[in-house]
Amino acid sequence: MKCAICNDKMCREGKDCAGMTDHISYAGDELRSMKVSASVEARYYMQKTRLEEIIHYAKELGYKRLGLAFCVGLEKEARIIHKILERDFEVYSVCCKVSAIDKDEYDLEKLHPDTFDPTCNPLGQAMLLKDNDTQLNIIVGLCIGHDILFTRHSAAPVTTLIVKDRVLANNPAGAIYSGYYLRKRFGITE
Repeated sequence: MKCAICNDKMCREGKDCAGMTDHISYAGDELRSMKVSASVEARYYMQKTRLEEIIHYAKELGYKRLGLAFCVGLEKEARIIHKILERDFEVYSVCCKVSAIDKDEYDLEKLHPDTFDPTCNPLGQAMLLKDNDTQLNIIVGLCIGHDILFTRHSAAPVTTLIVKDRVLANNPAGAIYSGYYLRKRFGITE
């Protein structure tokens, strides 16, 4: 499959180009999620922010407890998100540096070699949110790799609200939207 470079997108017209329609069936929790996702899209398309969509999605699925797994570098944003979400939900938030595990313990490369440098702890974040029985976990700026480990080990479904990009003000899509950057950095012309 190379859908990203397909010019036809006949799937939008009903063609099963992958030949998998007869082998897929949504049921149970997956079907409930698909129904709520479709209703959020149909009712709020281009009207609600991602944060508002998450709130609607969680409410429609009847979730009561949400988790925030956030990067300490985005603690201000996490605090604001926490306050917004706690209007409707019990919110549990866990910072990436939870438990203060020294990078030296795992022989990890350090940003500042001569100082104590705690590693991020995505497994710890997932464990603590599981202990609080969260029903949906939201990633707020976890590092690349740490977001993957958190998602893999989370007991609850995971969605991402903020993707960290220190160069582009947490807007990684900016690199794709900038013709200048695409040409300069990747040699791609639109």
